Amino acid sequence: MATNLVNGVPRELYAAHLCTTRRSGPLDAMVSAHVGRLRLERRYRLDLLAVRDLVRYIRDNDISIVHAHGSTIFTAAAAAQFARGVSLVWHLHYGTLATERRSGLPYRSIRGRIQTVIAASEPLAEWAQSALGWTSDRVRYIPNFSCLPPAQSSTVALPGVPGYRIVSVANLVREKDHTTLVRAMAKVAPAIPNAHLLLVGAGDERGAARVVRESVENAGLTQCVSFCGQRSDIEAILRGCDIGVISSFSEGLPLALLEYGHAALPAVTTAVGQCTDVVDGGRCGIVVPPRAPAALASAIMALLRDPDERKRLGCRLQQRVRTHFSAERVISMVCDIYDRLAR
Repeated sequence: MATNLVNGVPRELYAAHLCTTRRSGPLDAMVSAHVGRLRLERRYRLDLLAVRDLVRYIRDNDISIVHAHGSTIFTAAAAAQFARGVSLVWHLHYGTLATERRSGLPYRSIRGRIQTVIAASEPLAEWAQSALGWTSDRVRYIPNFSCLPPAQSSTVALPGVPGYRIVSVANLVREKDHTTLVRAMAKVAPAIPNAHLLLVGAGDERGAARVVRESVENAGLTQCVSFCGQRSDIEAILRGCDIGVISSFSEGLPLALLEYGHAALPAVTTAVGQCTDVVDGGRCGIVVPPRAPAALASAIMALLRDPDERKRLGCRLQQRVRTHFSAERVISMVCDIYDRLAR
């Protein structure tokens, strides 16, 4: 989202910069040439040298608004203490803050330095108000939007058979709950032998990624589940798949679900975060409970067996994403906040 925003805000109104507090990743190549770049490469949670470098950058570039995503708010708040006159925006993405009723205590110490909170889902907006005591005029729900880079090629070699490819675009982390998806595939594979699951996303092999690989092996699914890793050709991959899946037990508003819509890919999603709203309560996709492999398997099998329904739901989701989650609409909402803070 940070990359999408700095690329999309009107250049005639704002001089945009992007700061990565740790090392850069594959999205670095997607940042537009006009965007200023700072790479702090901090070594630990509160790296004072990184804070110093951020303060210098803010002063040298006359920055008046710092828009911090997720846990980077602590680095941003530390810098704002020394860079006077800076307005601080905190962008909440982590759905677990709301679903697991996380304590707001770590954030209360910096609450007074934050002018505005943007929440990627309505539950997160409610959490910010209840757990942190922010008034509703300081918290605003603004949905995410997606800007997929154009595919370099019209086709990409993918495992599996056309018409039977299921894709999950999600990093292999705990809250994405790939193990439930694997358990669902254990029910799908015997009933529909051609079904093939593609897992697209990075993962730490010492943590959740290792658990997911072991669950695939233990279920005997190595022939029908492929680990594709982190990819930059998401648009081409989605074009070659037939169903998109969100299996998370916690979300804000996953970009992957919006990307499925851009690609007119029918979606099966768990009822978490803002996902049900994206698929319009089930009119533009199938909604299942989280941590329910049988329900997830049933939804996947229903779509694999019904190409006409896949096409219908894919077209509906594409239209809804274009109408309600467009870059133009969301960037306009963010710019309203920037304008108010600038005034």
